[in-house]
Parts: sequence; structure tokens; C-alpha cells
Amino acid sequence: MIQVSPTTRVLVAVAAIDGRKGIDGLAQLCRTELSCDPMSGVLVCFRNRSGKTVKLLQYDGQGFWLCQKRMSTSNFKHWPTVGDRSAASRELLAHELYALLMGGDPSQARAAPMWRRVNVPSEVRV
Repeated sequence: MIQVSPTTRVLVAVAAIDGRKGIDGLAQLCRTELSCDPMSGVLVCFRNRSGKTVKLLQYDGQGFWLCQKRMSTSNFKHWPTVGDRSAASRELLAHELYALLMGGDPSQARAAPMWRRVNVPSEVRV
């Protein structure tokens, strides 16, 4: 099963891909186009040209997981872009990925900050 925790590194490929690609083709795209190692545990998200289908690729230490979602009536309208035209991917947080997979806008997804300093009273400090 694909595990997505708040610490999971999520990359979204900005450009559309050929939807017929399988594990080997997508892993090769990770290496050549996205400059990432697909066997590092990163979760990579791809979409096809029509924007109706998304594929997720992740290596779990024993093998690759490939998961696909196809929207029945609409498409993934709010696909992330990058300001730098030379960048082929964009990093998302886990809660932003969930919003994207539900057809929402990941830039509008809100969650608690990933890390907050805990204020410890001075008399408790060791």
C-alpha cells in the first residue's frame, strides 16, 4: 500500500505524460526529466495529457507501487505549476497531495505548520 505521511516527500511532474507508461517508463522519467531517484522513497505524481488521469509511483524498499486514479466526470483542473519554466517538478506537502487527488486546488489546502517551537518555561529547562 502506498503510505503518505506528513514526512513523505511528494513530487508532482508539471508536464503531462503519455498515460500508457508503466512502472519502468515512469521511473525512467523520474531519472531523466525530474532528476530524482525513484528508489529513494519519494512519491511522484504524474498526469496524462487530458488531465483526467493521475498516476502515483513510489518505491517501498521491496518494489514499486503504481496507483492510478481516473476522474469519471471532470479532470484535475488545479494542476500545480512552477514559476521557473526550467523546473520539471514541484514539491507538495502531504495534505496538498490529498487535495489534488480529490480534484481540489492544492494551493488552497490549509493545515497546521509542519513544525512549531514549543515554549518551555525557563524553570523546566535542563
